[in-house]
Amino acid sequence: MKDIKNIFRNLEKQLKQSTWYENEWEIYNRGTYFQLYKTNWHNQNQGGIHFETFIESAQIKKKMFPICMHVEEDCPSQTRFMENFLEIERVRIESWKRYQIVGRGYVVFQRTVPLNFKNLEQRLYEELIRLRQLEPSVDKALAML
Repeated sequence: MKDIKNIFRNLEKQLKQSTWYENEWEIYNRGTYFQLYKTNWHNQNQGGIHFETFIESAQIKKKMFPICMHVEEDCPSQTRFMENFLEIERVRIESWKRYQIVGRGYVVFQRTVPLNFKNLEQRLYEELIRLRQLEPSVDKALAML
């Protein structure tokens, strides 16, 4: 079994070295739990808007793990934000292979990925880069509140 914490540490380094990663981006890395978000996304306490993945014992047992976007209770007008965001991005997200719109609770969308350790860091990096494309729409949906 590979060390998930080490995979997430390497992923964090790789993201921080990306040309787009600047001061407004933040990473919360709890070892087996990972969030990527911008400072204006109300996620200072990990309860706002963020892209998230985690690989803990339940995911290892199932050999599947999620990559998702959450909008939790620290986001002002949580439901309205989610509606605004999906109005802007629903078509694009639905065009991405294996991504599913949830749109209720705090889960905007999710993809469940088979847990195969071959190239896992690179696969996670590529998925987070894909999700980062949504940055302007998150900011736009926040401005609409």
